[in-house]
Amino acid sequence: MTEDKKKYRTATALQYEGKHAPTITAKGHGDLADDIIAVAREHGVLVHQDDQLSQLLSQLQLGDQIPPELYIVIAELIAFSYVLQGKFPENWHNIHQRIDLKS
Repeated sequence: MTEDKKKYRTATALQYEGKHAPTITAKGHGDLADDIIAVAREHGVLVHQDDQLSQLLSQLQLGDQIPPELYIVIAELIAFSYVLQGKFPENWHNIHQRIDLKS
């Protein structure tokens, strides 16, 4: 990656505990962003890359909860990450048989 590209790379980490809106727990640019992503991956945290979402999240401060305008997109990302990990709600039914639960 060129120095120019690295300089503008951003990362924002969210923590969600299920009772309140997700909270900003880490954020950074350049090398710090790369470190945040590396630590997340080392701990099995799924990483989503989206320049527009990253730009919006980078405007928030550490400890801030995400604003209501981002609830749906963040909820969809959390739900999708659960599916990728093979986690489903207790009463979930695969009525359309679109997800192979045997893999």
